[in-house]
Amino acid sequence: MLRIAVPNKGSLSDPAVQLLKEAGYKQRRDPRELVLVDERNNVEFFFLRPRDVAVYVGAGTVDAGITGRDLLIDSGADAVEHLELGFGGSTFRYAAAPGVASAIEDIQGKRVATSYPRLVEQHLATFGVEAPVVRLDGAVESSVRLGVADVVADVVSTGTTLRAAGLEIFGEPILSSEAILIRAQDAPVEDLAILTGRLRGVLTARKFVLVDYDVPSDRLDDAIAVSPGFEAPTVTPLHGSDWHAVRVMIPRAEMNHIMDALYAVGARAILTTELLAVRV
Repeated sequence: MLRIAVPNKGSLSDPAVQLLKEAGYKQRRDPRELVLVDERNNVEFFFLRPRDVAVYVGAGTVDAGITGRDLLIDSGADAVEHLELGFGGSTFRYAAAPGVASAIEDIQGKRVATSYPRLVEQHLATFGVEAPVVRLDGAVESSVRLGVADVVADVVSTGTTLRAAGLEIFGEPILSSEAILIRAQDAPVEDLAILTGRLRGVLTARKFVLVDYDVPSDRLDDAIAVSPGFEAPTVTPLHGSDWHAVRVMIPRAEMNHIMDALYAVGARAILTTELLAVRV
């Protein structure tokens, strides 16, 4: 039975549970449940603190898990990044009061507050910068005003919180993170391949829609040029007419532009359909 760790709270929890549901796996109804057995899919889920997921996977206690790339690196666990999951994106940056630092070399000798000490220490070491790292569990942006640190290193989305604390972001990003599927070194290959295929199927489906349309036969090549599809569209002659019906997968992000272009070349009855999962 494949053992999978899932974040039990935080920003990664709900998207991870939704992804697994769409992939056909049973998920808990009571948030107090810590273990859930999905007998039909031969999987056992363990709901753990997000920071602990990589530790359990690295130790081989569970076979795979969903966590953030930043949490995996900071844990130092002997787990392997296996699949990007496309949600929970974030950027890890340095920030300081104006005039304190403008490049990573300026951190030399200064105190750095962060909730990710191992990640920051590794990054500073890469540039040969020596600086004491102060570990905090949260609200690191207050550490400068309170005199605990000179520089902070934290997850940044808009930077609004840091600016409100009188800090400015500087230097290149430390890390671009997102939710990932990680695996133990000795995870069962066949069981993991099924999980991976299902998750990839959902992730691919989220990026595409299915479009159907009718087009005059003399405009068919023009329409196919607009929407060539994954490999090639399915084309079917319409009974008793000089029209063809076409079915093809198109990128979701380009859906309306492609529909406009299809209409412009003469296609009609253009319909789109949501995809739940695919195998390509």
